[in-house]
Amino acid sequence: MHIHRIAAFTSQGQGGNPAGVVVADQLPPPDEMQRVAADVGYSETVFSCPDGNGAWRTRYYSPEAEVAFCGHATIALGAVLGQTFGPARYPLALANAQIEVSAEKRGGEWVSVLRSPPTRSAAASPELLKEALDLFGYAADDLDPTLAPCMANAELDHLIVPLRSRATLARLDYDLDQGRRFMQAHRIGTVAFVFCQSETLFHARNAFAIGGVLEDPATGAAAAAFAGMLRDLGRVKHGEIVIMQGVDMGQPCRIEVEFTAEPGSPVNVRGTSSVIG
Repeated sequence: MHIHRIAAFTSQGQGGNPAGVVVADQLPPPDEMQRVAADVGYSETVFSCPDGNGAWRTRYYSPEAEVAFCGHATIALGAVLGQTFGPARYPLALANAQIEVSAEKRGGEWVSVLRSPPTRSAAASPELLKEALDLFGYAADDLDPTLAPCMANAELDHLIVPLRSRATLARLDYDLDQGRRFMQAHRIGTVAFVFCQSETLFHARNAFAIGGVLEDPATGAAAAAFAGMLRDLGRVKHGEIVIMQGVDMGQPCRIEVEFTAEPGSPVNVRGTSSVIG
């Protein structure tokens, strides 16, 4: 089994979120995929094989559990498929959804675009929000008064918490075990804290305790859900946004999300990738 190690969502050739990528003739057994993901140690490792019907059967594993969908690993998978089989669109058959990733080479870098599952969002309950603020050491005064916290979904539920300043975002901290219990209890994929620098430029930090990771440098699934949330709230009805993530970790990542005005429709998440080591 060959494991590609790819940094996805790089920013000007730097940073990125590491993902393991395994492309094989058939998927290994689930316990083997879990073991490999734990050994690789990245927040996710993706496994993919032809399904015999023109698509690629695809599964994602964190070091501790299977994950229904992972954006940065999909971007990394697109780069590996493009490098191996050529620039193209590749349909992906996930455990519970059908998506696609395309890949092309631009200026010596592989650029992948994933077409997300449909999106949806709803206001976060006051009880859930208070529990999250207590866990992460924030107060109500730290919230952005112009953008409501939401539960947003693009195959996974993400709690999105907008903050009023970049400095507030920079002091994010929490206990990993408490965060894991919180996310398990509420079935949350990540907790994403965001700061709006402009109408189309955002900064984000994503806690991924449920996967055994304190913080994810880039989270394509949460980016897709966040774009759907902005559309639902009428904040950005269509067009493209840029999300900078991982900066406070020393792993700068750039996530570009393009979407139409149709409520709930899939969005396109774009990023560059590079080989690690």
